[in-house]
Amino acid sequence: MKAIGTKKSLPISDVNSLVDVDIEKPKATGYDLLIKVNAIAVNPVDYKVRQSIAAENNDVKILGYDAVGEVVEVGDSVDHYSVGDKVFYAGDITRNGSNAEFQLVDERIVGKKPISLSNSEAAALPLTAITAWELLFEHLALPIQDVNSKEKSNDVVLVVGAAGGVGSILLQLLNVLTGATIIATASRPETRDWVKSMGADYVVDHTKPLLPQINDLNIADVTHVASLNGTAEHFDSYTDIVAPFGKIGVIDDASNINVSKLKMKSLSFHWEFMFARSMFNAHDIDEQRNLLNQVSSLIDSGHLKTTVGKHLGKINAANLRQAHAELESGMSIGKIVLEDFA
Repeated sequence: MKAIGTKKSLPISDVNSLVDVDIEKPKATGYDLLIKVNAIAVNPVDYKVRQSIAAENNDVKILGYDAVGEVVEVGDSVDHYSVGDKVFYAGDITRNGSNAEFQLVDERIVGKKPISLSNSEAAALPLTAITAWELLFEHLALPIQDVNSKEKSNDVVLVVGAAGGVGSILLQLLNVLTGATIIATASRPETRDWVKSMGADYVVDHTKPLLPQINDLNIADVTHVASLNGTAEHFDSYTDIVAPFGKIGVIDDASNINVSKLKMKSLSFHWEFMFARSMFNAHDIDEQRNLLNQVSSLIDSGHLKTTVGKHLGKINAANLRQAHAELESGMSIGKIVLEDFA
């Protein structure tokens, strides 16, 4: 079967950084679904894994952590899906990914594809939706309210790096499922417009000091921070911005941060990594299936929308190299998707 893989860490400008390959089609056993991949999305984790592959490792690594496809075979322990079902998922970082015509995925981390979206529109959502949901409702413990409720809460959430893939769905979840006031960061006119369209109430510029901009809004104190990038750069300002007993959640690879600065305000710090459940076969691993199905229902009921920023065409090595390059630039908006194998 066709696939796109990498053997060693190379700059994305090198044509050998991602190459078209043929590999053996796998077979479903246990909890696994064998899925015919129809569309994929690309995330920062794709290029981070590519960049970290050891040079001496000559095995082909198949990346890809977002996909939509059709179930073509089920393992003997599967009881939630059948052949022919259309699904979406983010996969497991310890296994071969979605940059292949067929992929094995544990049914417990797979959701039903939203019927109202195309394959590529749905492919944009799983990894970022899982990340955003776990960050907001498990780590930051924001209360979920009825989608029809218009009641405002006392929560004020600052979302830093809000125009990317995670930010785009996180803003929507905040807007639809909480009564929080939402402050998003963006620095360009196009990203400011994007985050407003995704549900932000206010926008501030993360290239400038955050505290004076937030003070100028003349609203209640920030109670929660969702730091999606630039955590090391902004961490010290969070301790000034966030109200006592507030919560700070991060998803990036923040380093050299001094968490002792959180003590005086009794702030809590939370690290979200959406692959934790699948990597360690957590006792509640099927929570990811449950939340993906909730997201799917919210989409089909018109409460959430896709976060596609750009469609790069067919799934092949050349187009994937372009996707990685755009993500590495840090300038992409929303999600980058590809569809069908060339």
